[in-house]
Amino acid sequence: MGCVLGKNCSRYLSSTESNSRDYDEMGSYMNTTSKHILTQRSLDIVPVPSRNYELQYSVLTQRGYYPDSPDKENQDSFCIRTQVQGNPNVHFFGVFDGHGHFGTECSTFVKDNLVKILEDDSTLLDDPVKAYNSALSTANNELRSSEIDDSFSGTTAITVLVIGDTIYVANVGDSRAVIAVKNGNRIVAEDLSSDQTPFRKDEYERVKLSGARILTVDQVEGVKDPDIQVWGNEESHGSDPPRLWVQNGWYPGTAFSRSVGDSTAETIGVISVPEVSMVRLTPNHLFFVVASDGVFEFLSSQTVVDMVARCTDPRDACAAITGESYKIWLEHESRTDDITIIIVHIKGLSNTGAGDTDGTTGANGNPASSRAGRGSSDGSTTSGPEIYRAIRSEFTDLQLSMSRSPAIVVPSPSHQKPSELDGC
Repeated sequence: MGCVLGKNCSRYLSSTESNSRDYDEMGSYMNTTSKHILTQRSLDIVPVPSRNYELQYSVLTQRGYYPDSPDKENQDSFCIRTQVQGNPNVHFFGVFDGHGHFGTECSTFVKDNLVKILEDDSTLLDDPVKAYNSALSTANNELRSSEIDDSFSGTTAITVLVIGDTIYVANVGDSRAVIAVKNGNRIVAEDLSSDQTPFRKDEYERVKLSGARILTVDQVEGVKDPDIQVWGNEESHGSDPPRLWVQNGWYPGTAFSRSVGDSTAETIGVISVPEVSMVRLTPNHLFFVVASDGVFEFLSSQTVVDMVARCTDPRDACAAITGESYKIWLEHESRTDDITIIIVHIKGLSNTGAGDTDGTTGANGNPASSRAGRGSSDGSTTSGPEIYRAIRSEFTDLQLSMSRSPAIVVPSPSHQKPSELDGC
């Protein structure tokens, strides 16, 4: 496998928030001294003292295999920030999957700035949903006004904010978060986010009202009837998904309906408004996973949860899932996507102390589990162990590549570089 390039969050520390820690090579709050043989990372542990439990976590990011572009960068980024706003009970985990010619720059910009914007918001703990909406809008506007050309480039953003014993999950795009729930003798995967693509009826109708044409590549090429606007689901039609096009041209061709950046696609309804879900943690919640669609392209949420459950160490699970994803990609295509995964184990949480204060006054006054997304449409209100498999074909530079390569090419040793870590 290729290099492991960790583009994690920047070392942002204000003088008034000196207790806030970024994820770096020394860990976030506590870590074991020995490094994992495959991930080359220590096991990081951060306590949540108000609820007397701790989070044990690890992360792994893997550059994709691109035989036609051997020097292509890993466009995925991630950010792990503990003790947000100096509060020991508030922690942030995020994955950002860049796309387009400047995808790396877009994902790096958002992972550097989103958590910074959240930290600067005095309403974060009183109304996390409002803060998330405001932060992503601000990040989108700041990206637009930066030196980065986001005309045909952008990034997904899937983030989890832990506040005491409650988690808030904000999703823009088709990366995914999933939580494992103990149900009797079973461990069930419950999606915390719903992939935002034209496969979803609500998203399809929303972008159509904004002027988007929605066609698959086969429909564009005349292989299939463009007037038949029914594509089944991502399981059955993921290899040729419906894409968004302007009325009088064959661009931008995005297979997602929400993104940060993508200013051209924004004119036809691709927005940066997040869908936000909220879950009150219980002892039956064992761990959660935040990952790019490099993982979920061919692995279901339940498969990922099953693989994590077989490992006691999240570093083992990160390595196993990354390796399996990479292998299955090459069984289906001649390349792989970039792959990034964060696994967070929830350790020692009990039902006692639920009424304790943790400095998060407004955040814990919500129902135990709900969808709280502002700007969300009706189709996003479902919850539970529904499996949404994200299949998004890459598009690069300014136009969609129409070529298809059925061959499966296993990387030769010349394409495999030694593992390498890029710290904050």
